[in-house]
Amino acid sequence: MPLLAEMEMNGVLLDRALLNEMSSSIGADMLRLETEIYNAVGHDFNINSSQQLATVLFAELGLQSGRKTQSGYSTDATVLEALADAHPVIKFILEYRQLSKLKSTYTDALPMLVNPRTGRIHTSFNQTGTTTGRLSSSEPNLQNIPIRGELGSKIRQAIIAQPGWLLLSADYSQIDLRALAHISQDAELIATFQRDEDVHTHTASEVFGVPDSEVTPKMRRAAKTINFGVIYGMSGYGLQQATDLTREEAELFISTYFSRYPGIKSYIEDTKKQAAKLGYVQTVLGRRRYIPEINSTNRLAREAAERMAINMPVQGTSADIIKIAMVELHRQMIKRDMKTRMTLQVHDELVFEVLPGELEAIKQLVQDIMPNAMKLIVPLKIDIKVGKNWGDMS
Repeated sequence: MPLLAEMEMNGVLLDRALLNEMSSSIGADMLRLETEIYNAVGHDFNINSSQQLATVLFAELGLQSGRKTQSGYSTDATVLEALADAHPVIKFILEYRQLSKLKSTYTDALPMLVNPRTGRIHTSFNQTGTTTGRLSSSEPNLQNIPIRGELGSKIRQAIIAQPGWLLLSADYSQIDLRALAHISQDAELIATFQRDEDVHTHTASEVFGVPDSEVTPKMRRAAKTINFGVIYGMSGYGLQQATDLTREEAELFISTYFSRYPGIKSYIEDTKKQAAKLGYVQTVLGRRRYIPEINSTNRLAREAAERMAINMPVQGTSADIIKIAMVELHRQMIKRDMKTRMTLQVHDELVFEVLPGELEAIKQLVQDIMPNAMKLIVPLKIDIKVGKNWGDMS
């Protein structure tokens, strides 16, 4: 609690000029896309009205409608993405929506949230905001700023260090999969991390039956999807939706995956049984989550509870690890009377605003503490980057 309070008080510095410039640029792109959308359907309409959009797409253009809601047919992202090749207008609508969200959530909103007294943004960190124990961030949510894409990167460039200072980012590498290796005791996954191999390439090699050197980017993408998806109880259908595999390929992929990683399969089955028996699951340190729905007679509720039961020990252990690291780092920074500040925690990443004279000392401290926060059967690794803003770091 004392550390989170201090981080909230520290806040982050914002490059308001960059965000204002981005806002104008995104606004111009949205106007261009509006014209493209109207030209593609033959008339103007309110793009932001899901009812008007549904009428245009499903009644006028005759595209295949998907899920029905109380107010009509759904036009959410999953429905539109499934129709991406059905009509040129879909691509424009998806792009328009993405820009609209970035503009309203970040480039327009963040400058308005700067505290006039400190000149900084002060998010709130919530310890009980998630079911896994991960910290969440609100008002504003600084954990959700997109990582991928040019615009997401540019928004991160607007989080800056004060003049003359630097930002340092320390990010746990594949911490959930390392926690899974420890909890499941799967011999193959443990060996991959102990050999310091690329886990997604090795999984692709195992599942597709080719040497690591022959793994293609497409194979690695599918392996990465299932490596992370398995923590969320991903099914063959889920894998098919997330990749360009067919349903049959996805089902075969998952069955082959479990034959190569039997420890993970056992972990999933044992966890479901234990949760049904005890009514809760727990992290490596024994922090519990109660899941009464695990014994529900409603199949959908029960299956959702099973997915939660599989996920929580893994993600919860990752959350415990980074919290332990944060507390110890904070303790050591106080002990050494450092001026460097911890400002952000974003899932598996910590961000510091660093007094240049303390850069090497904080780097060493992070390197000593974060990989040793908890002793797992596989090594914990971190990536450290430094820069003047959060988007351009190396």
